[in-house]
Amino acid sequence: MGSGELIATTTLGAQVGYEALWVILISCAIKPVVQAELGRYSVATGETCLESFDHVPGPRFKVNWVVWAWSVMVLMTLLQVGAMFGGVAQVMNAIYPAVPVNLWVVMFLGLTLAILLGGGYSRIEHIATFKVGLFTLLTFLCALLLFKRPDYLSMQQLIDGLKLQLPGAGISTAVAVFGITGVGAAELIMYPYWCVEKGYARFSGAREDSPAWRQRARGWIRVMHLDIGFSLIIYTVSTVAFYLLGAGVLNSMGLVPSASDMIAVLSNIYTQILGPWSVPIFYIGAVATLYSTIFASTASNSRAYADMARLLGFYDRHDFPKRVRFQQLFLVILTVIPAILYIFFESPVKMVVVVGGICQSVMLPIIGFSAVYLRHKKLPADIAPGRFTTVGLWVSATLMGATVFYALVFGG
Repeated sequence: MGSGELIATTTLGAQVGYEALWVILISCAIKPVVQAELGRYSVATGETCLESFDHVPGPRFKVNWVVWAWSVMVLMTLLQVGAMFGGVAQVMNAIYPAVPVNLWVVMFLGLTLAILLGGGYSRIEHIATFKVGLFTLLTFLCALLLFKRPDYLSMQQLIDGLKLQLPGAGISTAVAVFGITGVGAAELIMYPYWCVEKGYARFSGAREDSPAWRQRARGWIRVMHLDIGFSLIIYTVSTVAFYLLGAGVLNSMGLVPSASDMIAVLSNIYTQILGPWSVPIFYIGAVATLYSTIFASTASNSRAYADMARLLGFYDRHDFPKRVRFQQLFLVILTVIPAILYIFFESPVKMVVVVGGICQSVMLPIIGFSAVYLRHKKLPADIAPGRFTTVGLWVSATLMGATVFYALVFGG
C-alpha cells in the first residue's frame, strides 16, 4: 500500500465518481496468480526474477529485451518515487511551514539513505507492517462511515460502479491505477526477490530429484500462497476504501488533487468524515504511506539492479560482498535521482499517474506472458501448478494485454 492507493486511486475516484469501481476490483484480482507463479519459479529453480526473464525468447544485448524493458520502466518510475518525496515534504511543510518543501525533500533523502544502507530485509518488513496497520485501518474506518452518509454514497452508486462501463473521462488515470494498485508491475518483479530474502527458496534448498525436496518446495509454496492470499485481502479492501473516499468525498466536492494542493485536497477524505480534528491523523498516515513507497521501492529496485549487473557480467553469482557493494551503489543512485526529479517537476500527481502508473501498465502484459512462457517451457514438471492455476495465469496475462492495448489504441 503506497502512492498508487493514496494518490492515483483517490484521484481516479475524484475524476469519475463511482464509475470505475470495477477497474479497482479487477486490478487487484487478476495479478496475484502471476505473482504466485513467479514466486513458484524462484522457489523451484533458485533463480532470481530477472534471471528467469532472461530465458524469454527475443532480442538480446548481453541480457534479453524483457530485462532491458524492466530497467527502462524503473528509470521512468523514479518520477513516481520523486513524487513520494514531494508528497511527504508537502505534509511536513503543512505541519512546520518554516522549513521549505525542497529542504524537507533533502532531509528525507538523508533519512532514507540512513535507513536503507544500515539495515536489511527485516527492517524494511517491520516498517512496512507498521505503516499498513497505522493508515489502512483508519482509511477503512472512514470508508465504512461513508455508508452513513447518503450524500456521499448510496447502494445504487455501488451497483453502477460494477457495470463494466468505461468512464467518460479519466481513462489515462484508470490505466495508471490498473498498473500500480494492488500488486503493480514493479512489485510483481520484486516479489521473488523478497521470497528469497524471506527464506522460502532457501528453506526449500537447492533443487533435488527427490520426494523430500518436492515436499519441502511444495510446503514453502503453500506458505507463499498464504502470504499472497492475505495480502490480496488487505490491499483489495484498502484500495477500495481509498477509491470510495475519492469518489464519495472528493468527487462530491468537485475537488481533484493537483500539484501544490495535493495534500490539502486529499485530507478531505478524513476531515469530511471524521471532522477537522482528524487532520493530524491524516498527516501522520500520509507520511507513513508515501514514505513507505520510497524505502520499499528503492530497497527493491536496488536489489534488482544489482542482480542485473551480475547478469551483465560485472560480478560472479557467488560473490556476495560485491553484490552488496552494487546494491548499496544503486541504493544511493535510486534515492538521489528521484529527489532531484521532484525538485525539478514539483507535480506529484502527474509524476505518479502520468509517468509511473502508465509505464507500469505497459509492462504488465510483458510480465504476464513471460510468466506464461516460464510456466510451460522452464518450470520443472514435478513442481508445476494444476490446470486451474494455469488457466488463471493465461486469463490474467490476456486481460493485462487487452487492457493496455485498449488504452494505447483508444485511450487518447
